[in-house]
Amino acid sequence: MPQASLDKASGTLFGVALNYRGLLDSRLAEFQQPPYQKQPVKPVLFIKTPNTRNGEGRPVTIPCDERLTAGPALGVVIGRAASRVGVEQALEHVAGYTVINEFSLPEDSYYRPAVKAKCRDGFCGIGAQLASPEEVPDPQRLPIRLYVNGELRQENTTANMVRGVAELISELSEFMTLGPGDVLITGVPEGRVELHAGDRVRVEIPGVGSLTNTVVAE
Repeated sequence: MPQASLDKASGTLFGVALNYRGLLDSRLAEFQQPPYQKQPVKPVLFIKTPNTRNGEGRPVTIPCDERLTAGPALGVVIGRAASRVGVEQALEHVAGYTVINEFSLPEDSYYRPAVKAKCRDGFCGIGAQLASPEEVPDPQRLPIRLYVNGELRQENTTANMVRGVAELISELSEFMTLGPGDVLITGVPEGRVELHAGDRVRVEIPGVGSLTNTVVAE
């Protein structure tokens, strides 16, 4: 029986930007410009603050005079402390997998994800269920689908990640300890979908679960 992910996912919410190949490729020309002049060589990280936590069936609010985009993503919940673990051992530290909707305002820079865009109240939907590692033997073979008002608007697969789950855990644990309850938001595919007040948005990852929220005006 799947466990409630909100109970298990009680730690820090770590987001990873630019972790889908199509999204990274679409920005390559931009990354050749000053001041960076090359694409990222390490994961581009950000944190979703505690006020962003949201759940199944709960509303998400569009701030006044702003635009809101959906962010379907696979969430990885850490089960035991991970510090400087190798790729081969990384998945041993996973408690399970859940569905995330990483809501955001549109962003100008992927190198420096803005707190203003990422950390509004309710901007991180977390699915109600946690699929065990036994139920998800290969986290790199999962379809991700986004529906708005019942219409399929975005579809991708975790096979298109730049860095897979095991590699992300290994790279992050090189410089910080990931603790039980921490959540890795493993990236949002290219093609962010804009939402409007009244929309019913659903993220679905077969084998993991689903998450539905309703968009409301501030």
